[in-house]
Amino acid sequence: MPVIQYQQFIEAPVEVCFDLARDVEIHTRTTSKTKERAVGGVTAGLLELGDTVIWEAVHFSIKQRLTAKITVMNRPYEFVDVMVKGVFQSFTHTHQFVEKDSGTLMMDKFEYKAPFGPIGLIADKLFLEKYMRAFIASRASELKKIAENLPK
Repeated sequence: MPVIQYQQFIEAPVEVCFDLARDVEIHTRTTSKTKERAVGGVTAGLLELGDTVIWEAVHFSIKQRLTAKITVMNRPYEFVDVMVKGVFQSFTHTHQFVEKDSGTLMMDKFEYKAPFGPIGLIADKLFLEKYMRAFIASRASELKKIAENLPK
């Protein structure tokens, strides 16, 4: 099972980073390249333990839907979302936040199983892992911009 780990330092308090990362409207803003939007479950506000959200997005020129559930919530240090329905065989996305001297270290750990059996394994090696890593890094960069530009 591939595991993508990504870290982003943000010059903002841990509580701010944590809340931005679980805010549905902010998620939509940080994934605008894939036209991601919440179409079911929780569609606005902050995600909480037990919440589900249905995301619709365009990946690889194909409109897709994915349902994720928040299974762990340890405010303001960690939350976990797990795919309950979607194109992947499975995925678990752990979001962690560590207070540092002048801000927050935001860490993403994305564990997944590619869809489509053996063909999915080949696709993963050829392009899927690279695509998912870039997607996570882009979202983290956008979160950083938003958090660091909030009024202090």
